[in-house]
Amino acid sequence: MIRLRSYLGGQWRDGEGEGNTLVDPATEEVVASTSTKGLDLRGALAHARDVGGPTLRAMTYAERGKLLKAMTDALQAAREPLIDASVLNAGTTRGDAKFDVDGAIGTLAYYARLGETLGDRKITVEGEGEQLTRSKRFWGHHVCVPRRGVAVHVNAFNFPAWGLAEKAAVALLAGVPVVSKPATSTALTAYRLVETLTEAKVLPPGVLHLVCGGAGDLLEHLGPQDCLAFTGSGDTGAWMRALRAVTHRSVRVNVEADSLNAVVLGPDVEPGSDTWQVFVRDTVREITQKTGQKCTAARRIFVPAERIDAVIEALSEGLSQIAFGHPARDDVRMGPVASAQQHRDVKEGIEALVAAGAKVVYRAESAPIGVPEGRGYFVPPTLLRVDAPHDVAIVHEREVFGPVSTVMPYASVEDATALVARGEGGLVASVYTDDRDALETLLLGIAPWSGRVLVGSEKVADQGISPGMVLPSCVHGGPGRAGGGEELGGLRGLSFYQQRTAVQGDRALLDRVLG
Repeated sequence: MIRLRSYLGGQWRDGEGEGNTLVDPATEEVVASTSTKGLDLRGALAHARDVGGPTLRAMTYAERGKLLKAMTDALQAAREPLIDASVLNAGTTRGDAKFDVDGAIGTLAYYARLGETLGDRKITVEGEGEQLTRSKRFWGHHVCVPRRGVAVHVNAFNFPAWGLAEKAAVALLAGVPVVSKPATSTALTAYRLVETLTEAKVLPPGVLHLVCGGAGDLLEHLGPQDCLAFTGSGDTGAWMRALRAVTHRSVRVNVEADSLNAVVLGPDVEPGSDTWQVFVRDTVREITQKTGQKCTAARRIFVPAERIDAVIEALSEGLSQIAFGHPARDDVRMGPVASAQQHRDVKEGIEALVAAGAKVVYRAESAPIGVPEGRGYFVPPTLLRVDAPHDVAIVHEREVFGPVSTVMPYASVEDATALVARGEGGLVASVYTDDRDALETLLLGIAPWSGRVLVGSEKVADQGISPGMVLPSCVHGGPGRAGGGEELGGLRGLSFYQQRTAVQGDRALLDRVLG
């Protein structure tokens, strides 16, 4: 069994006692343990602020970009071991593990290139300056500079590599050191990632710390220059917003939470058409990829009432092709959910939907491939149907975080937008239509409730971008139930870690300083 340590203050440190255990979700065998008991987490925050912060702020954007490039190269060289760790501890197939690991590497590479683009400067200027008085000499600018604190990242269990890297890449380029706290249940991949970076000696002192295990008193010691970014449940996000550090010391908080992401099939799309095929392909993938354990997975599928039977038939056929079982097998396309708790939550969620009136219209009947009978946290791909979506509130309120989705009819395009809004905010909605008027109505109705909208059709079918893929150039987050946060989005992501300040003075002097 592996013992996972925390990387704090430039050293690997082990907590006291047995702590938490990590398991292989396919076999339920223990693979690792970890503990943070007795570790000086307050001291780790201080080391990040006092050592990592000045180091990063002394760098130009181009130099921070070079740091991210070195991190990218180190992880690329360790890609296969990182994939192996994900298969072992996260229950992901190799394809799903590559999705996570390659997402981490790709995001770091993207922000490395942005650093090169920003060049040899330490201050960024937003927009054009403005004359503030009758004199053309008195000028105003808005500038962005790194905050003098630390970025604490509390990440979800489903993307241990990508989740860590996407947040860290933005913070480090912005000039703020990072303390990353991965979800304990799948922390092996994050541990291996940071271990790879330390062994490659690419991390300057104090810029990246890893808390492996419980958070302890970490969040109690955050101050007014610090930032807290969280991905996970809405309840935990609400608890974080109520922390004294947030309410009394104005710690910045970004939350990515629950999301009942919507899929809308346009009224113009005929069964068997190219756009129909794209819809079926994408939706099956979004139900089953990462065993449905994606914050961007398809949860609610809205289709024209007259198409619902054809949609269920097509999706059921697609789901029947998804072999599930031990994720290390080449013939398996879907593994188990990540933990015993997730297994219980998914089963209870399905039962709750059925009790409220949903009907199971497809559930794989075969046993998982390659695992002992009764072992592993397996949930077969499951498709539900609700014929009166306005009357079944729970389908718009409870996210079942597994390979589970519900098909529902709509009466008109306007009705579809109203049903999407019942989810009270999502990370992504996908719309499949070739009709301009329908798309305009859907966008105007859906966009206020969505962080991102993907418009699918046969014209973009060959681009390889699914609704659930988070791109570093586009914002990730969503309103309402989805947490109200926003991250990534290219340079937009840096603003969370920087202070926007208005600077007023002599134009010539400001031009010399700000370029």
